[in-house]
Amino acid sequence: MTSLHDLHRPLGSTGLRVSPLGLGTVKFGRDQGVKYPNGFTIPDDASVRRLLDQARDLGINLIDTAPAYGSSETRLGPLLRGQRQDWVIVSKVGEEFDNGHSHFDFSAAHTRFSVERSLKRLETDVIDLVLVHSDGNDLDALQAGVYDTLAALKAEGKIRGYGLSGKTVAGGLQALASGDCAMVTYNLNEQAERPVLDYAAEHGKAILIKKALASGHACLQDGEDPIQASFRLIFSHPAAASAIVGTINPHHLSHNVSTAAAIIRASV
Repeated sequence: MTSLHDLHRPLGSTGLRVSPLGLGTVKFGRDQGVKYPNGFTIPDDASVRRLLDQARDLGINLIDTAPAYGSSETRLGPLLRGQRQDWVIVSKVGEEFDNGHSHFDFSAAHTRFSVERSLKRLETDVIDLVLVHSDGNDLDALQAGVYDTLAALKAEGKIRGYGLSGKTVAGGLQALASGDCAMVTYNLNEQAERPVLDYAAEHGKAILIKKALASGHACLQDGEDPIQASFRLIFSHPAAASAIVGTINPHHLSHNVSTAAAIIRASV
């Protein structure tokens, strides 16, 4: 069985090592206001547990969640009991999702409240990486108290690293200047944030890729399989530590792993 176990790589200078693919968990807890081409049903606990077991067996050790992902964090806590050492957990602050609508709060008080709540939900003493869940106004969000609070929480040992899941080059660059990581959109359709990857490569900072497959909309490139083309683009950049894939389909997960593994090994 093809796996990613021997392909883990450093997450910038955080001291963490992550698999080149991470498991996104929005579909574990939220089915409203999501931008996927097809509808889906939130899976039950047994199905999620099987998917987590499969991901771990395939060498995936990075799991991406957020308060804005509905019940994702709350479900992951019990499902990951006894496995905490096997996972690098990424969560977020800033965006809340209630009654079908998002709202944002980047204040110091809410940031601390949100991280403390995520620690309880995830049943852990430390979250490996916490990212600011931007509303698109990246620079305004970073100046609202959230970053100073995340730095304090890191100093307190409640998180190991922090950064921004943003939407602009300016936000990504500022987030990396004093933080550990930027999560950027980078795929066959959207490459505007490439300067953030370039900066990260030059300064030893971490990059996580969101929408790696364009939220399921990855387009064909000269007849090439879009998954292959997507991963070839992403992993050709030295800063790309891991691409988050938000699937709940076991076959898709296995195919993504085998495709990414083949491309990374061929490039070594």
